[in-house]
Amino acid sequence: MTTATNLESNQRWAAVLQRDPHFDQQFVYAVRSTGIYCRPSCPSRRPRREQVTFFGAPQEAQQAGFRACHRCHPDRNGTSAHDVVARVCRYLDNQAGRRVTLSELSRISGYSAFHLQRMFKKALGISPRQYAAGHRLQSLKGRLRQGYNVTTATYEAGYGSSSRIYEAANGRLGMTPATYGRGGAGMNIRYATAACPLGRVLVAATDRGVCAVQFGGSDRELQRELEEEFPAAEIKSAGSGLRAWVQEIVNAVAGHQPHPGVPLDLQCTAFQRQVWEALLRIPYGSTQSYQQVAAEIGHPKAARAVARACATNPVAVLIPCHRVVRGTGELGGYRWGLGRKQKLLAREKESPVTR
Repeated sequence: MTTATNLESNQRWAAVLQRDPHFDQQFVYAVRSTGIYCRPSCPSRRPRREQVTFFGAPQEAQQAGFRACHRCHPDRNGTSAHDVVARVCRYLDNQAGRRVTLSELSRISGYSAFHLQRMFKKALGISPRQYAAGHRLQSLKGRLRQGYNVTTATYEAGYGSSSRIYEAANGRLGMTPATYGRGGAGMNIRYATAACPLGRVLVAATDRGVCAVQFGGSDRELQRELEEEFPAAEIKSAGSGLRAWVQEIVNAVAGHQPHPGVPLDLQCTAFQRQVWEALLRIPYGSTQSYQQVAAEIGHPKAARAVARACATNPVAVLIPCHRVVRGTGELGGYRWGLGRKQKLLAREKESPVTR
């Protein structure tokens, strides 16, 4: 049995404990109790030290009778763009509490900063900085939802100062972090409800545009969902103020107006934006599979992530997530019920409007 000799045992173990991807190409570790070997950065639970043996290469671990882990795939060479980007993402996730420079990521990946930036953007459609910013923002929102005060949430999410988080979050959240943490306190949201071929529809808007279009069985049910999203916002009936937009959406549901000209005010991640923009390009009366949408935005393996982005679409019809189905032709899921999805697709296919 040949074990790795280029690193001292304590250094190797420290790399495993820290899940440091910088060492992924230098050795693997095997766990005698499971018979499996892994990369140092593997996200699996850390084994006891006495169960671990180190090897300089995957082939040596395999010759010793160990099997490759199905989570970190140490038997793969790890040099493909997908593997490199995945390794960088894992590193960013583990370092969410501090700022990571592109130079640091360059050392971790083994690629120049220029090539890493280009590789990352080609794979995910965003830069490493944007990926990290999105991760920090989600962390901030989660902490605010849990009741953390703004200062604590800001620093624990990895922002260097309160001014930086207010600058970064105001555009994405549509409000300051304090406002979001207070359930939208200080926001003015107007809404209107109406009858439509799918039951009742609620349209809600800020000063920037429509922020929610929901279907339901009753006005009270729809109002409750809006209040749960922003429990402290000032939510009131728009009266006739939203009449034109409501009518455009009702016409779209009925199959009379394929492209409603309604402004939107949506908060989303870079990936959600990619997906939603792709949905807007699906021709009226047509459908695409989750896999096709994933391929179109440059993420052919991200069909499940595309499905999640569809499920979080807050504006029914205006972003036509109902036009995305499973590869088998089955409807898949729909936030407002499969019956409504089926009716929307049927009306679009039967509609005489110009597509």
